[in-house]
Amino acid sequence: MNAPHTEPLVRAEHIGHVLRLTLNRANARNALSEALMGALQIALGKAAAQKSVRAVVLAAEGVAFCAGHDLKEMTEQRKYADGGKAAFAALFAQCSKLMQTIVRHPKPVIAQVQGIATAAGCQLVASCDLAVASSAARFATPGVNIGLFCSTPMVALSRNVSRKHAMEMLLTGEMISAEEAHRIGLVNRVVGPEALADETLKLAQLIASKPAATVKIGKEAFYRQLEMHLADAYNYASEVMTMNMLDAEASEGICAFVEKRDPKWPE
Repeated sequence: MNAPHTEPLVRAEHIGHVLRLTLNRANARNALSEALMGALQIALGKAAAQKSVRAVVLAAEGVAFCAGHDLKEMTEQRKYADGGKAAFAALFAQCSKLMQTIVRHPKPVIAQVQGIATAAGCQLVASCDLAVASSAARFATPGVNIGLFCSTPMVALSRNVSRKHAMEMLLTGEMISAEEAHRIGLVNRVVGPEALADETLKLAQLIASKPAATVKIGKEAFYRQLEMHLADAYNYASEVMTMNMLDAEASEGICAFVEKRDPKWPE
């Protein structure tokens, strides 16, 4: 049974310059249905356009952060003449677009992981810029266990952890602890369940206190240079820093440092 239709699939809460988006399909373990992905896509689009939002926290209601794709919904698609091929292709394209939206989002996105994050749910965590996990959280890419290899989750996972750690998760489908996820670089911090919301918010607020245009420039540059060869990456990064130096935030920040005062960032 899904969340009542009167309840939004994604709840939005503004806390100063931080926007907390909460997945709200708790009874379905926040499985990524077409509707939930659509709602999250819209919410992220709105956040990108809101100048007051400087950081986004992605949280979830219930015991699971996200159990991956909605397999019941997907199974229903097999009734079509093509066996569901077109529907499956559209679903995975929608999911890929959502994950890339997070990576390309102009604001930092932080996952607040309170429970299991499996398959596309693990992909969602890996796609976020940062992740804070409860010590009770667990992670897996278990598609191999049901004959559906986690190929799209693999894209985000393999860009966050080493190849051998990624392959072990993908080939075994075994659940790993929050501590192991931290050790291999899938999450940044592990905290007690009771401290998760506060610690994630503190991290988001710290980032939100930084100059917004500079953070936007830096996030975009970080991901773009990762896709380049070394010399191209340095050439690109040098161009970015040159343009960044001409920005008002850099002028204010450097002047404040030289004058030994706190910078006054534009709102």
